[in-house]
Formats: sequence, structure tokens, C-alpha cells
Amino acid sequence: MSDLPRKAVTRTARLAALPLGFAGRATWGLGKRIGGRSAELVARELQQRTAEQLFKVLGELKGGAMKFGQAMSVFESALPEEVAGPYRAALTKLQDAAPPMPTRTVHAVLEERLGEEWRELFLEFEEKPAAAASIGQVHRAVWHDGREVAVKVQYPGAGEALLSDLTQLSRFARLLGPLIPGMDIKPLITEMRDRVSEELDYALEAHAQQSHAEVFADDPDVVVPCVVHQSEQVLVTEWIDGIPLSEVIAEGTEEQRDRAGQLLARFLFSGPARTGLLHADPHPGNFRLLPVGGDEENGPESWRLGVLDFGTVDRLPGGLPETIGTCLRLTLEGDAETVYELLREEGFVKESIALDPDAVLEYLLPIIEPAEVAAFGFTRGWMRTQAARIADPRSPAHQLGRQLNLPPSYLLIHRVTLSTIGVLCQLNATVRLRDELEEWLPGFVEAELEAEAEGEAEAVLEAE
Repeated sequence: MSDLPRKAVTRTARLAALPLGFAGRATWGLGKRIGGRSAELVARELQQRTAEQLFKVLGELKGGAMKFGQAMSVFESALPEEVAGPYRAALTKLQDAAPPMPTRTVHAVLEERLGEEWRELFLEFEEKPAAAASIGQVHRAVWHDGREVAVKVQYPGAGEALLSDLTQLSRFARLLGPLIPGMDIKPLITEMRDRVSEELDYALEAHAQQSHAEVFADDPDVVVPCVVHQSEQVLVTEWIDGIPLSEVIAEGTEEQRDRAGQLLARFLFSGPARTGLLHADPHPGNFRLLPVGGDEENGPESWRLGVLDFGTVDRLPGGLPETIGTCLRLTLEGDAETVYELLREEGFVKESIALDPDAVLEYLLPIIEPAEVAAFGFTRGWMRTQAARIADPRSPAHQLGRQLNLPPSYLLIHRVTLSTIGVLCQLNATVRLRDELEEWLPGFVEAELEAEAEGEAEAVLEAE
């Protein structure tokens, strides 16, 4: 039996207690204010206590609760600084670790899925998990052929727990909304429910990971571990060492942050173009920065990005939709009418609603500022400004944003893009985003210019 509480009633009770805890602390805070302590000090202490309880429960429950916490963690940079501070440490804990399964449970799963003689498959197997995620934990081991491997073992009852958690969390999504200004929490939870069955299926994950591993096998910038073995509830992949992205965020040098940010943007846009798949879980726990030859003395400009966890992917056979690149290019060119018509055709503006094209352009321009310049400095301040602009009910941006629609086919793309931008802001990285868009995003470079560039490149090759 896992330490992951499997009964829906048990998990529901613990999650249901969270809003009551929030209310209790609000009453406690009022009492402290009446007692004479400054409102600012009380508010900060209140935030810290709330964060500690919220993310302690989410982490311990694993399942959908922990997955929700991980998804929220990448939006930490959108919070006002006086609020973000107390949350930051609690959020970061969810990106890499959670209380482990009992050893006997791990052994039982391995015996059931790999056979009674499962230990013969490994030369070494570390009983203590190296990492824990929302539906499974990872053990470091050595495969029988001498390769160092990561063994991902799924928690028994993970599917039931995921659905139970996300159902309960959706019931008090409104109370969690203020944690991430400018973001509607409920659709995020709904989308997670829709992806549950895919993430529980390690065969799908193995296929997505191996597809990436083969395409990026000789890539100078990105490393994806190969799949070694897969069975129900167990996934064995090659092990990669590196600096967790959460550590780069916390204490990395400016060069390390910039390199990590550039590679993250490159992977976001190049992955769909090269594999037809979008890695859809971009929280820092899923990335490593790999020094060349394992030597950190080698400059960060040559370091590579290690990518883990392909349990959630979006299938995009033609790469990212060309409409995204075309709209982005035309918005930068100031062509409000054409952008508006494209958005209407794709369903971003419903037929029953009429908007001012110039107002739509004005709404979009601040968001796409990073694509307007050669290199953009992603900061928490910029992210907070964007979040506040969209969240303020009095602002024109908020009022217009409420009238826009997000088509279902774009939902995951939208969340992944927002999440990646959130991580770039946590990194405080300066990124040449426009370079990546020109290289990988269909429609961002006008077709005639692209054909001309390809023709010039072919001419150079022929001359050589």
C-alpha cells in the first residue's frame, strides 16, 4: 500500500480543509491588527503561513494536487514582489521533491511489472528516490548492460488520486485565483483532468520521449535521454546529470541564466517543428543545464539543456500552427485589420462579438514585446506588469481580454507558452527570442523572404 492516500474521501477531506485554513488565518490576521501590529507585517506572515500549508498539503498528496502546485509554480514571477517572497521557497520545493513511497511499495510494483527476478535486470538499484513527481518517483540505478538509468515507478492508485484531487481543486478554484493574477485557474484544472489518462500511460510517454531522443541525438544544444525499457507503471530511461534549472534560478550566474533561457526558448519552438510534438510540462524540475564533459569550468555558452518527463505532450504533426507566426508577424507590422480577421477565422474572436481591430492590436503589442527586439530581458517586473494590466478590472486590456476566446486546440499551446515565459522571468534571462521565432515558427517569416533565403543558401552550397 502506497503512502499516497488512495481513498477519495481522505484526499478530499485534506483538500477541503485548505479554504477553511485560509479563512482561519484571515481571522487570526485581523486579531493581530487589532492588537497593534502593522498591517504589512501581519499580511506577510499570513502569506507565509498560507503558502506553507497550501504547498505542504499539495506536495504530500502528490497526484493532481502536486501537479496543480507544479503548474502554478512557474507563474510565481507574476505575483507582486511583496507577495511572491513568502511563496517562492514553498513553490520551489514542489519542482523537484515530495515525500517518497515506502520501499516495500516500490519493490511490489517492480516485482509485479518486471517479474520476481527484477533485481537481475540491474547491477545496482538505489532504494532512496532521486526525485518525486506528481504520479511517480524516480530511482537511480545501473542497467544490466552497465548504463546508468533513471527508473520511474508509478504510485499505486495514481489515476484515482489525480481525478479526485482535480475534482476537489476545481470546487475552490475561485479561492486560489488571487494567487496568480490575470489567470483563470478553472480551465487549467479542467485541462489537467483531460490529460490524466495520457500521463498515466507510460507507453505513450516512452514513445514521445524516444521520438525526441532520436531527433535530438546529435543536437549540440539539447539532450533527451533514450528509453531503455518500458512496462505498465515502470519506465526506465538513460540517466543524465546536470544542474537542476531550479538551482540556476536560485543561484546561477548571469551567463548560466541567459544560456538556460536561450536553450529553453529554442527547445519550445524547435521541438514541434522537428518532432511534431510539444513538451507540455515546462516547470523547472523537468530541465537540467549540462556542462560540456560534466566540467562546470567550461563556459556556459557551450552548455546544453537536458529535458525530462514527456508524460504530457501536445501532438502537432505540422508543428506549431502557422496562424500563430503569421499573427505575430502582422501584429509587429501593425496590420490590425488582417490580424483581427485571422483571429476571427481561428475562433479567438467569436462570431457573435465585434471588437475594434486597433484595440485588439493595442492589447497584443505589450505581450509580444519580446519578439520585437533582437534580445529581450525577461524579468519578474515585466511579468508582473503584464499580469496586473490584464487582471485589473478597470483596465481596457482586462475588459477586452474577457471578450476574447481560446479555442480548445490552442489551449495547451497557450499554457506551455505562458509557463515557459514564466520560467524565463524566474531566470531573469536575456534571450534572443526573435532568432528562435525566425528559425522555427511557421509564418513568422514571410513566405517570399523565406524562399529567397533558402535559394541563397542553396546557391552558396552549389558554389562550394
